[in-house]
Amino acid sequence: MNHSEQQSIHESRDGDAADGPQTACDLRVAFDGNRGRAISFTCDGREIRAYEGETVAAALMAHGQRSLRTTSRESQPRGIFCNMGICFDCLVEIDGRPNLRACQSFVVQGMRVRTQYGVGEWELPT
Repeated sequence: MNHSEQQSIHESRDGDAADGPQTACDLRVAFDGNRGRAISFTCDGREIRAYEGETVAAALMAHGQRSLRTTSRESQPRGIFCNMGICFDCLVEIDGRPNLRACQSFVVQGMRVRTQYGVGEWELPT
């Protein structure tokens, strides 16, 4: 299963639009205090708005994306479960490195996140 097939599985299960960046959906709680600086990153080619200090999992959840990876045996979706780094259900690929926990990884301006299939694929230098 290639990455575009995997992405279509995620989009159909999450109900995410396949065309373009999400702009209307922001599920963050209203907050009168100070948030970090507004930044953006991409997830599977979509632009995601976030704030410095947020985890990848929190930013994606705020944009309505619940599925972060798919299991290799039965192609079952997995997402945030424990949100404290113990269960490993939120594994994603960040800037070419697979198997990173979205709940423990902070957003960085311009980072590239991809949903992960199974154990992920390593981009080895040539």
